[in-house]
Amino acid sequence: MNKTEFDVIVVGSGAAGLATAITAKKRGLDVVVIEKEPVFGGTTALSGGVLWIPLGPHGRQQNPADTREAVRRYMMEETGSFFDEAAVEAFIDNGPKMVQFFERETAMQFVPTLYPDYHPDVAGGVDIGRSILAKPFDIRELGADMARLKPPLKTITFIGMMFNSSNADLKHFFQVTKSLTSFLYVARRLATHLKELALYRRGIAVTSGNALAARLAKSALDLGIHILTSTPAQGIEMDGDRAVGVRTAQGTLRARHGVVLACGGFPHDVKRLAQAYPHVKRGHQHLSPTPVSNTGDGVNMAEQLGAVVDIRFKDAAAWMPVSRVDYGNGEIGVFPHLLDRYKPGIIGVLANGRRFTNESNSYHDVGAAMVRACEGQKETAMWLVCDKATLAKYGIGFVKPAPMPIGKFLRNGYLVKGNTLAELAKNCGIDPAGLEQTVREYNVGAVNGEDPAFGRGRTSFNRYLADPAHRPNPCVAPVQTGPFFAVKLIMGDLGTFDGIQTSVVGEVLRRDGSAIAGLYAVGNDRASIMGGNYPGAGITHGPNMTFGYVTGNHIADRAGAAA
Repeated sequence: MNKTEFDVIVVGSGAAGLATAITAKKRGLDVVVIEKEPVFGGTTALSGGVLWIPLGPHGRQQNPADTREAVRRYMMEETGSFFDEAAVEAFIDNGPKMVQFFERETAMQFVPTLYPDYHPDVAGGVDIGRSILAKPFDIRELGADMARLKPPLKTITFIGMMFNSSNADLKHFFQVTKSLTSFLYVARRLATHLKELALYRRGIAVTSGNALAARLAKSALDLGIHILTSTPAQGIEMDGDRAVGVRTAQGTLRARHGVVLACGGFPHDVKRLAQAYPHVKRGHQHLSPTPVSNTGDGVNMAEQLGAVVDIRFKDAAAWMPVSRVDYGNGEIGVFPHLLDRYKPGIIGVLANGRRFTNESNSYHDVGAAMVRACEGQKETAMWLVCDKATLAKYGIGFVKPAPMPIGKFLRNGYLVKGNTLAELAKNCGIDPAGLEQTVREYNVGAVNGEDPAFGRGRTSFNRYLADPAHRPNPCVAPVQTGPFFAVKLIMGDLGTFDGIQTSVVGEVLRRDGSAIAGLYAVGNDRASIMGGNYPGAGITHGPNMTFGYVTGNHIADRAGAAA
């Protein structure tokens, strides 16, 4: 493409950037998207693809009793001193409009989920109706651009096949040896996937964040929006105090009405992480499953122009406990522990052998507790521990349930084994007496499905990803019969919360509150309206697409485009 001047330039091809681009394009503006990587989709393509959109059309059908007052109260409770009334009101107003717009005008389609809010017992929290999911998508609809779609995170697929934790899909895989129905379901899924691999060298029936990224890309490409991959932004072109373009290795692109930063935050900006992440600040390991290209380009370029990028929140990122997967060929994978912690018979302990939190809380809550519990320790780490029966039933981390073999994981050290708890502790570097005492105390209540120490299984969210067939508490079972097994977890993240300070419509702000004309930030480049907390499934994508929609419309309004 030889064209160098556009109405709007969007830097980044994740959900927020593409939502902004599509909205502006539908309003009649000439838009281009530039992407640093050779593939599009950004962090979105690796994600769960869930959006938290209170009072949306899908949620209204599930929970017609939900109210604006309840949503507002919940967000006040969750954000605390960082409650931004104007931004929250804009989000509540525009979230449902955004969903309706994209489902009416584009290839974007959503389906409801059964996710409760992550803190449904907090004032304003609900058990259902606020989280939606991108509908599965056949990426052959992208045509030749299918090759440019970022593949899903390798560690959460099975030979490249994607699962969806928000519906019954994954449950069949856990029941494959126990149910004929599940066995036949899995057999069909595997047969279809193997055929796809033979024909296309990748799975074509994508779900979760891959479906969200693919649907948005399809929508953008159908509208004639060019997505220029392998085109990293090198700086913002200014005309006086106004942003008028973006410098790239291929030359400068000019923007008549706006430059939009959507570069995915700074989860791989080593220098900024040392300031923002407490465990990194104290020299501990961090391993993020987000794209390694998310090195803070957007926040750094904005900061150079006088934008405010303060580390304000108690938690600067969406914490995710992860494990390090060695594929054996020099390749290292990152496994996010999204599911195993909820299962009965799996507990989490520190180096002293003691539990420190409710393992069935959200990944962010467990991560935050882990960061704080390991202050003053030699590392920020925990171990998930279970017995042989639990391992066979549910697997743990990257280790799949029976009948999948575990030998290679024992040999490479990912899975640690001990015939006794003391032996397991010794092999892990955990205090043996502490682990034995913890399991002994835990089992007293666990045999009756009780967890008096941390109340595991108390909320609907605790129970959502547990085992509903396990009674009386789907989250709690004793750790009883050896051999015993453990996987070591360290801290990771799903993206940053702190970011560029903006107006409600996304204008990048200086410290005196004035806007840098022509410069906008969306997605994880923009500071989260959640104030460093994680209230529910999809609190990143929901606001990110909503404010992308808001920003796209604002730029169009400023440009005098037709409504």
